[in-house]
Amino acid sequence: MDDTEIHHERPSPAKLEVMGVEHWPVWRREVATFPWHYRQEETCYIVRGRFRVTPEGGAPREYARGDLIRFPVGLNCTWEILEPVEKHYLLT
Repeated sequence: MDDTEIHHERPSPAKLEVMGVEHWPVWRREVATFPWHYRQEETCYIVRGRFRVTPEGGAPREYARGDLIRFPVGLNCTWEILEPVEKHYLLT
């Protein structure tokens, strides 16, 4: 896996439990579009909602409930929230 790429998977409940995801902070956002720059690596688990992330110079990717995503440090992108989002997140 390239460390500059967004990593995405559909984890098992056991993996989420081992990672302690339910104890991570929660972020919520209504429908919106905004640019974002990742100053830290972020791992997040989507509890509800649907959104599209378009990396600078890359193709858009859509994510939804049940996705575990790792956004690399230094990523510039645009978020387009299609349905209100709630996610657990961890910054490293």
